[in-house]
Amino acid sequence: MISHVTVLTNPMSGHGNAPHAAERAVARFQELGIDVTGIVGRDAAHARELVDEALTRETDALVVVGGDGVIRLALQALAGKDIPLGIVPAGTGNDHAREYRLPTSDPAAAVDVIAAGHTDTVDLGHIQGADGTSTWFGTVAATGFDSLVSDRVNRMSWPHGRMRYNVAMVAEIYQLRPLPFRMVLDGQREIVTDLTLAAFGNTRSYGGGMLICPGADHSDGLLDITMVGASSRTRLIRLFPTVFNGTHVNLPQVSTARARTVTVESPGINAYADGDFACPLPAEISAVSGALKIIVPEAT
Repeated sequence: MISHVTVLTNPMSGHGNAPHAAERAVARFQELGIDVTGIVGRDAAHARELVDEALTRETDALVVVGGDGVIRLALQALAGKDIPLGIVPAGTGNDHAREYRLPTSDPAAAVDVIAAGHTDTVDLGHIQGADGTSTWFGTVAATGFDSLVSDRVNRMSWPHGRMRYNVAMVAEIYQLRPLPFRMVLDGQREIVTDLTLAAFGNTRSYGGGMLICPGADHSDGLLDITMVGASSRTRLIRLFPTVFNGTHVNLPQVSTARARTVTVESPGINAYADGDFACPLPAEISAVSGALKIIVPEAT
């Protein structure tokens, strides 16, 4: 029974559309007779402080209004706890929402799912960096070409929005080079090879629906690993459209694996998770079974 929720809003999600989505969500909660405590942090660190404080008080769910980045912030507080996560999608990517069959364009409908209170217990990914970083993620951890693009985006001040990613991607394709990787899967299988990228999926998609790990299962206790071999610019460009339907895994330059824990090394490469910077490599990336309770539509 959902009678009180704590609502965390990222005002910058969805190019600033999250506050409007939050207003609609809160109004719907109130229509349903559900009490709401709202949280809006000045920045990520402040929001995390407010979330930790709110979770010391009684609440039936932590509801996030925003995209995958603010959901990742909530995961740091919820991992291993009994308090479930509710999602009102209001980001640009919304890959968590896609994975868990949540309404992506109707805040009131998303609230109705939360109010019904049907929960599922699912896995989370975890990254332990050699620098001491410890962070949880819900969708995909990316290393290699993808993380180099994100590095470049974070250094850029222009252009704005999605175009910044497009410009950064073109620049990184122009500078494409083989990246030396060493991975050890479950302490047994060693992979030493040059790659364009390696992605570690707790769920199937990242980047707004790109099915980089199309076979990933969020409740099997394993990471799906997609490795794109070092290749030419032309082959990489041809690969991109196939990622949206997951058929890239059938290409000869792509290989896949599954593991519970992977140690990843690649000099000068950073790991990103749920679209945000996690830590520099080397790192240990793991799947943790049953680490999160999440509110989902009831199976039909």
